[in-house]
Amino acid sequence: MASARFEAIADDFAFLDDWEDRYRYVIELGRAMPPLDPALRVAATKVEGCASQVWIAPRVDGDGRFDFDGESDALIVRGLIAVLHALYAGLTAREVVAVDAPRELARLDLDQHLSSQRSNGLRAMVARIRALAEAAPAQA
Repeated sequence: MASARFEAIADDFAFLDDWEDRYRYVIELGRAMPPLDPALRVAATKVEGCASQVWIAPRVDGDGRFDFDGESDALIVRGLIAVLHALYAGLTAREVVAVDAPRELARLDLDQHLSSQRSNGLRAMVARIRALAEAAPAQA
C-alpha cells in the first residue's frame, strides 16, 4: 500500500546497480526536502533512538490525510526521512498505521547497506511515525 512517490523511488533503486549511486540518490532526496521550521526542532518532535539528531513534526489536514515534516543533522538520515515521507505521502492516519513499513523498505534493501545504528534509527523513525498516526484525531 505504498504511495506512488515511494513506488517511483523503488523503481529508481532497481535501476541503480551500485550502492554508492543509491546513497547519493537518497542524499539528494533529503536535500530536496524543505527545511524544518526551527521552531519545530524541540524535544516533543525529536525522535529518540537515532544516532543523529532527528525531528518529525506531524500534521493532519482537513481531509484526514496524515503528513509530516522532518529534519536531521545527517545528510543520509535526512534522505531516509524523505524516503519515509514518500512511503506515507497522502495516506490517512489509519492507512499509515496499516502500512507494513519493514516489508516496503525491504524492497529497497536498505538494511543490508545501512550501518546498524542507521538501521536502528530508521526503525525508530518508523515507530515514531506510526505512533503519531495512531494518536492523530480520527476524521469523519
